[in-house]
Amino acid sequence: MRSHEIDYQIIGDDIQVVEVELDPQEIVRAEVGAMLYMEEGIQMQTSTGGGIFSGLKRMVTGDSFFITSFLNNGHHKQRVAFAAPYPGKIIPIDLSRVGGNFICQKDAFLCAANGIDIEIAFTKRLGAGFFGGEGFILQRLTGDGMAFIHAGGTIIERILQPGETLRIDTGCLVGMEESVDYDIKFVGGFKNALFGGEGLFLATLSGPGKVYLQSLPFSRLADRIASAASFGHRREENSGLGGLLGGFISGD
Repeated sequence: MRSHEIDYQIIGDDIQVVEVELDPQEIVRAEVGAMLYMEEGIQMQTSTGGGIFSGLKRMVTGDSFFITSFLNNGHHKQRVAFAAPYPGKIIPIDLSRVGGNFICQKDAFLCAANGIDIEIAFTKRLGAGFFGGEGFILQRLTGDGMAFIHAGGTIIERILQPGETLRIDTGCLVGMEESVDYDIKFVGGFKNALFGGEGLFLATLSGPGKVYLQSLPFSRLADRIASAASFGHRREENSGLGGLLGGFISGD
């Protein structure tokens, strides 16, 4: 089935929204909970999007069991908008220009034209799956229309030439064309491994093909927030009676 041809615009800078314009009887599908607003005439329906097996496949890749379809059931163009779940950017992917397939990190999917499927994509090498930062399972978007994925921070687009290699932090990969080879390699060096702060492994991408990188993976953002919250909690404890007594005894 050919994908619906939808028009869109991306609104905002750091916490973006994609607004999709639907002709009568056109449909866009989105991750559950992503809808920001919709105009009168849009009909919303939540389902597994193709049976129980389709829902289970999405769950394995980090998305929800259900997917929501938005149908323009009116007689004029109507708009529906979807918001990214955390600070970052929304990336439009025209699947007809990348061979009908695109690989992305799990839970990156935001919305897509009706007719685009979300499938499981296993990494080509076992080591890349276990140590690659994104896990053994990635998402594969298939079809011939527009799909939208989201990622954290600033997005960097690189086009790798045949044989060109790029080494990146394992969590910073957003997506890539299926022609790109993905592997992981040990950092090397005792001090680098223990004190380098970049982990034990780096992801290696080899061209040809287009890749998207993110400057702030959600896992890194969550770690910083948790660390700051824990530090703030310790400071609050130290500012209480125990902190005062400790400061008085120590002469502070």
